[in-house]
Parts: sequence; C-alpha cells; structure tokens
Amino acid sequence: MGEHRDDVHNGAFLWLEREHWAELARTRDLELTAETLEGIRGLGDPIELDQVRQVYLPLTELINLYVEQTGSLYRQSNWFLNLRAGPTPFLIGVAGSVAVGKSTTSRLLKELLACSHPGRRVDLVTTDGFLLPNAELERRGLMDRKGFPESYDRRALLAFTMAVKSGQPVVTAPVYSHLIYDIVPGQAQEIRQPDVLIVEGLNVLQPTRPGPGGRLGLAVSDFFDFSVYVDAPDTAVKQWFLDRFRSLLRSAFTDQHSYFRQFTALPEDDAVALAERIWDTINGPNLIRNIKPTRDRARVVICKGPDHVIETVGIRRV
Repeated sequence: MGEHRDDVHNGAFLWLEREHWAELARTRDLELTAETLEGIRGLGDPIELDQVRQVYLPLTELINLYVEQTGSLYRQSNWFLNLRAGPTPFLIGVAGSVAVGKSTTSRLLKELLACSHPGRRVDLVTTDGFLLPNAELERRGLMDRKGFPESYDRRALLAFTMAVKSGQPVVTAPVYSHLIYDIVPGQAQEIRQPDVLIVEGLNVLQPTRPGPGGRLGLAVSDFFDFSVYVDAPDTAVKQWFLDRFRSLLRSAFTDQHSYFRQFTALPEDDAVALAERIWDTINGPNLIRNIKPTRDRARVVICKGPDHVIETVGIRRV
C-alpha cells in the first residue's frame, strides 16, 4: 500500500502498489490473447499481457462488483417503490490527457468486461464525436482550443448520456475521424441498450458549470456509475505525445486525406518542433487547467511511470 506523491487529497484515496494488484490476479484467468491485445494497444503504448493480467484483470473484477451491486440496488428500489422499470446501462467514464493511454484503457476494459460475462453487451463511445465541427470552431475562434471544454457540444453530449442512461432503445452519437481531424458528415454510431457503456474523453469528469443566475445544471459525470482517470507525469505525457507524432509522420500522416499531411513536407525536426508548440500552447495548458483538476473526481486513478508501466492504483474511498 502506498501514497501518490502528487496528490493533495491523499485521505480521499487508498493507494495500492502494483504488487498488490498482481497478488489479486493470481487466482484469475486472463481470456485475452497477444493478438487481441495488439489490436487494442494504442500507438506508442507498449502494454503487455503481464500488465493486463496484473492490473486490468483485478480492476475488471472490481468493476464487476460495482455492476452487480448497482443492479441489485436498482432491483430492490423498484421492488420498494412498486415499479416495473427495466435496468439501465451501467456507465463508466474514462478520462485523462492526450497521449496518456486512456483509449487503450477503454478498449481493454471493453474487452475484459465482455469476456468476464459472456452475453454481456459492452459498447464504447468517445467524446471526440461531440467536438464542434472545424467550421464552427473556426467561426467561434476556437481552433486553437480544440479539446478544451468549450470546444464540445456539451448540450448534445449531455442529452446523449441522459438518453442512454434512461434506457432509450436506440441512441446515436456523431463520428469523429482523426484522419481528417473533423466530424464525419452523415455518419453516426448507434448505441442499442448495452449492459455497459464506456464513455472515453478528455473532459468527461468535468463538473457542471454555473448557468445564468448561478443555477447549476447536470454534468455528464453525474450519470456515471464508475469512473477511471489515467494519470502520468506531465513530462512523460508530453514525450509520449511527441513520440506518437513522430510515428504518425511516417504512417497515418502520409495518407492523402490526412489533415496533417502538410507536416510530412517539413524536415522531421521542424515538424516535431511544431508538434512541441502544439503541446505547449494547447494540449499542455488543457491538461493543467481542465483535465488534471478532475482527477480526484474519479473512482479509480491509474498512475503510470515514465515507461508507461502502471506503478500504483488509487481507489477513492470518500
């Protein structure tokens, strides 16, 4: 058991070292192959099966306890109130910085939660689809703040989350393409009453903001039954961002449809210097001002070291 040195609210969390999680995993079987992990792993994320077994497998079992107990409470409440309402999806929020590995975490949890209960339907939605289209960001002067809370259609994201949680049969989400760096016109992801829905995004743990007259409304995070924040030292996350950018220069950015194809015409050092400015002026400030302050709102904080290896896991207890 340990404490997270950067946390100013240590009393709110129980910090468990990786060895503790590895011990929990000893009696559990991992139904995940190296080939499946290869398809889940994000670019630049070196996670291996041992880390999945030692950390993510016990975390999945913990989430399963929450799913079971939440469902039991729902059934008992319905019995007490003499209602016949059916169960609603169990919602999990996954937050963290650009390049920290939250997409890998989300895809892993999706796979493991489905494998642990055959027949369970698990879906994953990223909030990128709720970014305002580039044309609208340009109109509002927000292209240099893409990823900041104000660059999202927060009303649409909240309406989507409420619709899913209320059990609507079919709910749609816009689709975002990292290739064209924009919303894809005419495309939508359909969500059809899953048992579990994972909502991944930079700012999904943001609290509500005061409206006119100081009135507080609802936030997306109000509908989460469980939440995870993926954390790492700021300097490490910046380096991972730059490393990923270098890899993309030689792969996805060469696609003729890529928004970032323009960077491939530059000498690599100049392109990386530009990426560093993007981090220093957009992604870094967004992390410090908006994303990291939501960390302590998560139920679980996954803490990585500079080598991507998970070192500790914090469980919020108050």
